[in-house]
Amino acid sequence: MENRGRSLTFHPLDPLSAVEFTAAVAVLARERGVADGWRFTSIELVEPSRSAVAGFAATGAVPDRRARLVVLNRAENTTWVGVVSLTTDALFEWDTVPGMQANFTVDEWEEADAALRAHPDVIAALARRGITDLDLVFIDTWTYGDAVIPDRYRGRRLGWSDVWVRASTEANPYAGPVSGLHFVLDVNSMELLEVEDSFTVEPPAGMGEYVPHLVPRRIRDRSERPTLTPLDIVQPDGPSFTLDGNLVQWQNWSLRVGFNYREGMTLHTVGYRDGGRVRPIANRLSFAEMVVPYRDPSVDHFRRTAFDVGEWGLGFMTTSLELGCDCLGEIRYLDAVLHNSKGEPYSIPNAFCIHEEDNAVLWKHVDHNGSAEVRRMRRLVVSFHVTVANYEYLVYWRFYQDGNMECEVRATGIMVVTHLDEGQPHPNGTLVDTRTYAPFHQHFIVARMDLDVDGPENTVFRTETQVEPISAANPLGLALTQQNTPIETEGFDDYNWDTQRAWKVVNENLLNGLGTPVSYKLVPGGAIPSFFDRSAPALQRAQVIGHTVWVTPNDETERWPCGEFVNQSAVDHGLPEWIQAGRPVRNADVVLWYVFGIHHITRPEEWPIMAVDTVSFWLKPVGFFDRNPSLDVEPRPAHCAPDEHAQHAHDADHHDH
Repeated sequence: MENRGRSLTFHPLDPLSAVEFTAAVAVLARERGVADGWRFTSIELVEPSRSAVAGFAATGAVPDRRARLVVLNRAENTTWVGVVSLTTDALFEWDTVPGMQANFTVDEWEEADAALRAHPDVIAALARRGITDLDLVFIDTWTYGDAVIPDRYRGRRLGWSDVWVRASTEANPYAGPVSGLHFVLDVNSMELLEVEDSFTVEPPAGMGEYVPHLVPRRIRDRSERPTLTPLDIVQPDGPSFTLDGNLVQWQNWSLRVGFNYREGMTLHTVGYRDGGRVRPIANRLSFAEMVVPYRDPSVDHFRRTAFDVGEWGLGFMTTSLELGCDCLGEIRYLDAVLHNSKGEPYSIPNAFCIHEEDNAVLWKHVDHNGSAEVRRMRRLVVSFHVTVANYEYLVYWRFYQDGNMECEVRATGIMVVTHLDEGQPHPNGTLVDTRTYAPFHQHFIVARMDLDVDGPENTVFRTETQVEPISAANPLGLALTQQNTPIETEGFDDYNWDTQRAWKVVNENLLNGLGTPVSYKLVPGGAIPSFFDRSAPALQRAQVIGHTVWVTPNDETERWPCGEFVNQSAVDHGLPEWIQAGRPVRNADVVLWYVFGIHHITRPEEWPIMAVDTVSFWLKPVGFFDRNPSLDVEPRPAHCAPDEHAQHAHDADHHDH
């Protein structure tokens, strides 16, 4: 059992292997009879402690390899949690979670589609609308929040379904909403509970196709776009990074890539080699939740609030990446392994893409005497993509030669739309096609960042700019000062445009060569307000989105900002409950939670498929280094030398002045 699923480059933080998934399932089958009639909604590695990882690095001592399983007894509608040792083939924990619903599974989504399209009441409802070819019908089942569950169906594992119809077997299903028609079902039994047939709309003559051969000729013929010439990215000597198992090393950076069903890609032990040693910066980085509330109270959309991490899981939604399309250049891939609701493992080939990118100029100066120094910027990119029904999220963590880190998310895919009668108002959305509107909505992403800036004992400081009043010492009103305020007790904070508020994670125990504490700064981007009334049920179950930043002590049991079980939840059992303890966070092992995202006021230009909407934030060194750490980047190639004509033009301009 000791070498179960272990590669030659094994590390305790490596994700579970196919063999380990099978072994974990076998323990529950043997010890608790978990088999037919149950669903394995999630299986993940119990990550070893920081001290255990350090022990492995120092001595090679392998910590106990454990898996945590959440399983659903369908007949009883009960959720259970088990922890098994893969090292000893034993069950350690087994407990029920009363009143909680486990995450949805892909199998349930697919089975719901099959069950509904075969149901005579569904077939009849579609026929009343003139829809008889079921091969063109697409049924998309969503989860419920507690506030919108009908009382008569409480105590069940519920789903509600949208209905879409394609124009042909290859066509875009999201272009054909069957507005006003929804189904409610018990997802455990796949029993149809209700057909909601609220209203009908005559489908408009719109154009919702994006696959080239399906786009009408009248639109294709209007294109005046010239053909692009080839753009080849070639590294004849291969990439500059190394990949050893899940360990990536590049230009002084080192990090480990992890993966699980819920967060998708995770990054571990991020460090930067400086002065002959690797200095820790982050112990663990991930997305802990993604909340997508639709801001349209109409019949078609009032239930539409998605928790893409907690209800569905970014890991389960991860897609394979393709060279030349998703990634370009000299690429290295990592595969991922997950499981279905029977606990059977499957592989996701090319789940993560690792490559380098040229990113224009890193630094440059042209001296008045004509000498010039220029360095090109190279960056390392570690990425993965997920498809959550109609939307795609493309996630990129980028590492730069000057010590900066950037996290970027690109949202693309297809907007949800609803058809209208002629002249019908649509105050909560934008008209994007003939009698077709796309509702306003938001994408809130919660980054969970366990930063270890030169060690685990850190303090988060609020940092903001203050305008000094005009005075004898400041007669022209020019003076600005920077105020740094330590956050002493766990809680939340909000972005302030007027002061350009940001947050620094400071190690007060270590000073740089200039005598100031070392730190990394969260430079916020995409910080958006929730725009919710405080009593709104959607906010009550996702209170994390009400604030920009939360700071808590690091606790391995506190991973999910809205609570672990958000499916059918009524309140937020995560951050707002944890901070009630009022724990100290000064000079402590802290977690910084950052809420960012997209306030999506929909546009016609985003239909029928949306060009990427991009949002990002940065982590930048502030006093972590004594000076620019990219001074040692190799000089420009000889062919980048300024040409003679440019130098003469520079001299002429200088004399003109």
